[in-house]
Amino acid sequence: MIYTTEQIDWLRLYRTEGVGPITFYRLLQKYKTASAAIDALPHIVKTKSVSVVSRDDAERELDALSKLGGHMIFAGDETYPLSLSAIEDAPPVLSVIGNIDLLHKQSVAIVGSRNASLNARKLATKMARDLGTADLVVTSGLARGIDTAAHEGALASGTIAVVAGGVDVVYPKENTELYKQICAQGAVISECALGTQPLAQHFPKRNRIVSGLSDGTVVVEANFRSGSLITARMAGEQGRDVMAVPGFPSDPRSEGTNALIRDGVTLVRQAADVLEVVRSFISRPARHSTIFQTDGFSESAEIIEFPVQNVRDVILPELSSTPVNVDEIIRACHLRSAEVHGTLLEMELDGTVLRLPGNRVCLA
Repeated sequence: MIYTTEQIDWLRLYRTEGVGPITFYRLLQKYKTASAAIDALPHIVKTKSVSVVSRDDAERELDALSKLGGHMIFAGDETYPLSLSAIEDAPPVLSVIGNIDLLHKQSVAIVGSRNASLNARKLATKMARDLGTADLVVTSGLARGIDTAAHEGALASGTIAVVAGGVDVVYPKENTELYKQICAQGAVISECALGTQPLAQHFPKRNRIVSGLSDGTVVVEANFRSGSLITARMAGEQGRDVMAVPGFPSDPRSEGTNALIRDGVTLVRQAADVLEVVRSFISRPARHSTIFQTDGFSESAEIIEFPVQNVRDVILPELSSTPVNVDEIIRACHLRSAEVHGTLLEMELDGTVLRLPGNRVCLA
């Protein structure tokens, strides 16, 4: 596959340390091209040097992906799934191995605990198989337990595995054969560079893609600490349906799913219940891409005004590990919007803050 110069620059910009998806789109809207944004980075970040991935390194990644039988897709292209582009922090680039057409079919995510019971795994497998028979794609995260069971149930009809490392890294190793089968019969995708190991901080980012690709997310057996509850929360924030399978009240493995149902998500017991929920998407208004519509930004807005140190000193005490809306920071600090946005951009690029959906930030 031949990639354009701008696509290669997209990859270079997104692989730059500190550039998350929301900041990527803000830079692209401000500077119009990834190349111009890359050139501007040294002028934005004054507290540390910015190391941008070289063109040669980006081309090597693309060549290596091609040798694996995969290819890179870019947000805004016709190959990019519309369902995913509708979320604010959609990954600008995705590595895909397998059947790319699956990314454009109606999808349901099935997630749950890694240490799931036998009955829960059997239910997930049957639900996935039945959803596949109904021409839905089943998406999950290739983890142990419910994820594995869901993928196995949907192998024949098509399943998407979203991984937390590079698409060439199998985790857990026990799923190596399943990974190979999904590459051949379904699709494996990731926003991470090839060779990236699945570290703890990568899993919440992976989860937003699982839910973002899907019209609805089903949680099958999850305790209160299960990462699948993060996926459920993200699905709700993305405006997608959240469903949960009830479990026995005294089983700690079902505490999370039972709590979801108590809090108002849809109770489902079988594929027919799921179909009743997600098929209603057909009659809902069509989704539109939001990736170039980040909060607090318009093309004419002067969002990047290179900050002075005292602006940073005023903003920093207002931040903590708890996300806060940027508009609240502007009001609390009595600063101009351009000053705050410019300072926060520098702080994200130097690793001080994290940019989150909903125009929110928190300390990294």
